[in-house]
Amino acid sequence: MKVLVTGGLGFIGSNFCRYMLAAYPECELINVDKVGIGANPANLQMIENNKRYTFIKGDICNPQLINRLVHQVDAVVNIAAETHVDRSITDPNVFLQNNTVGTFTILEAIKRHNHKARFVQVSTDEVYGEALEGSFTENTPPKPSNPYSASKAAADMFVLSYCKTYGLKASITRCTNNFGPYQLPEKLIPKIIIRALRDLKLPIYGKGTNIRDWIHVTDHCKAVGMVLEKGKPGEIYNISAGNEATNLEIVKKILTSIKKPESLLTFVDDRPGHDVRYSLDSKKIRDELGWKPTEIFEDALNSTVEWYVGNEPWWTPFATDAILHPTPWKRGNLN
Repeated sequence: MKVLVTGGLGFIGSNFCRYMLAAYPECELINVDKVGIGANPANLQMIENNKRYTFIKGDICNPQLINRLVHQVDAVVNIAAETHVDRSITDPNVFLQNNTVGTFTILEAIKRHNHKARFVQVSTDEVYGEALEGSFTENTPPKPSNPYSASKAAADMFVLSYCKTYGLKASITRCTNNFGPYQLPEKLIPKIIIRALRDLKLPIYGKGTNIRDWIHVTDHCKAVGMVLEKGKPGEIYNISAGNEATNLEIVKKILTSIKKPESLLTFVDDRPGHDVRYSLDSKKIRDELGWKPTEIFEDALNSTVEWYVGNEPWWTPFATDAILHPTPWKRGNLN
């Protein structure tokens, strides 16, 4: 099977490329990535010489490029996306173009040039909005709260419509918060680790009571691989590991792991549209495809901390002023 992976130099994308090459010996990968904000070529240096791997620098919004690549493959896994909520609030158009228009470009290419190709859209739990109680199932209507989640929800709707209208063999995955190695420092866990290592104050939005369900990126990659292999066209698969915790609890676990004091904590103004809680019911993928998470949360979090402690040369170029000296949100000052 020859697979086109989009966004393979990013956090989830690079972990997915390494996983697929290791878990599927007959799999060949083409990785297309424009090498934007979330990309780092160093993420995949270890597979650059693998004969089953090809990298192409390019934008998924470029129809000529995507048309040419779609011709060559049996499947497409769309991981390319702008993912940071804070940046989506200040510049929504970038998210509309990359997340929605980019997905549309791929769908059009498959429809016109390779109708038999499988397509997996890697989405997010954020499309459902906040779960004040209970857990969202695949039948829960989307209710996005910010431009990032709105752009992903719009892309998902295009995928489902192309399945129904044009008969594309496409599936959607929606996963909870990922963590693990190679994640950019703008995300909560690596940002907290890096700032704590430098004894800088750790900004916590609001009271730190917002709840997320965490999953190690390896478990997520295994689930996406399983949907690629066995998922049904037109179906959505929620992916979750059942590791709910408040942001404050996560930060305190990290401080304990690297033996730093809680006096580094500082509470700042909450960001606009900050969902209180996310929670997914992943019974469908467990029952129908046989997937289940294997990583133990506490162990995986500690190993993630150890990875960042031992890989400072990887993250130093990304530890910009915005990470080391973040500006708290000020309502009415979001130009």
